[in-house]
Amino acid sequence: MKTLIKDVHILSMDHDFSEVKNGFVLIEEERITKIGSRSELDSITIQVDQVIDGKNGLLIPGLINTHTHAGMIPFRSLGDDVPDRLRRFLFPLEQHMTKKLVRASSNYAIAEMLLSGVTTFCDMYYFENEVAESCKKMGIRALVGETIIDMPTCDSQSPSGGYEHCETFLKNWQNDPLVTPIIAPHAPNTNNPEILKKIVELSEKYNAPITMHVAEMTYEMAEFQEKYKQTPIEFLQTLGYFERDFILAHCIFATEKDLEIIASSNGKARVAHCIGANTKSAKGVAPIKKMLEKNIVVGLGTDGPSSGNTLDLFSQMRLFANMHKTHNQDRALFPAKEIVRLATLGGAETLGIADQVGSIEIGKKADLTLIETDSVNMFPIFDPYSAIVYSANASNVNSVWVNGRKLVSEKKMVEQGLKEIKETLYHEMANFVVEAKKL
Repeated sequence: MKTLIKDVHILSMDHDFSEVKNGFVLIEEERITKIGSRSELDSITIQVDQVIDGKNGLLIPGLINTHTHAGMIPFRSLGDDVPDRLRRFLFPLEQHMTKKLVRASSNYAIAEMLLSGVTTFCDMYYFENEVAESCKKMGIRALVGETIIDMPTCDSQSPSGGYEHCETFLKNWQNDPLVTPIIAPHAPNTNNPEILKKIVELSEKYNAPITMHVAEMTYEMAEFQEKYKQTPIEFLQTLGYFERDFILAHCIFATEKDLEIIASSNGKARVAHCIGANTKSAKGVAPIKKMLEKNIVVGLGTDGPSSGNTLDLFSQMRLFANMHKTHNQDRALFPAKEIVRLATLGGAETLGIADQVGSIEIGKKADLTLIETDSVNMFPIFDPYSAIVYSANASNVNSVWVNGRKLVSEKKMVEQGLKEIKETLYHEMANFVVEAKKL
């Protein structure tokens, strides 16, 4: 299958920020095989199966969500303004999550992400085999990990039961073209040291990435200071985490020494930054300026649909700009093109897949997002990167390809029906809604 996308402004997001105005991209099967300008296209003959008129839209790499919980759609808008929402609502109601509900929620979450231009996400939740199956069905790329936590959960009555699921999960999904199985301990303070050590050993055995919430909570920081006279990051270093492929979510309270530890990992440790969820919960603004100054790899994440309420990265890019410029009192900080990079190539680097996706380059996988420029909010465009960060929103996404497969066209799902996905989720949520109303 050969697909030609023409008449687009290509923002490659490669290391040189290469652009092609009035350009084209040729996709053969799942890869990008040619990139050029309209004048080049007019002078050559290319036999293709499908031609897409980009109508002067902006063609960018697929957006990459580095941290979320796709199974948590049922929690959206529940107790948003309540202190300690995690322990009052989330932990109790998670006992009523079922395999079917997680599958239905994941289908809906993936649809939301695809319709907003997200082509890859990193997930941590329960019944993760269902999440992986949803990814295969919906056609999206993902890193998927079963939560390991020191308490009974909806899919294991034994504390840390997720660890037992994990090895089987890692075996079953190895070498899948879309799903990468990973290990997902919930947090340093919600797992005992013995399990945390075993996780490192399991990562070594299967060469599997690890993702974890780290330095996110004030009580997490206080607990480790009291118990160990260390930060959570210092403690994890003693267990060997920074010698593994390690994705740290949040790092809001990372200290200067913590940042040195992350930086000294030489790229093995990277940070998933969730500005929307972090500021909505009033936790704070992570020291991203310092991280980038130390050459720490950072990507953007939405967190779960209960934490940030949205799974689109356009809102995260705008929040990133507004929050970090204000926090640092520097309007010139983080030019728009650098923020778009965090949502594309930066995300790919964070997830350890930048050799495959994250930029529009010959030989890379064809994970692409076409942003239309005909809507009222997209005129005029002096700077396309600024238009994406400050003007565009999820509704401007016209088309999306993952692995060369067109999954969104003219702002609608191609292979799946959103109405049916929503109806299935609504049906599976019935008992969850009853229990939520009791709290």
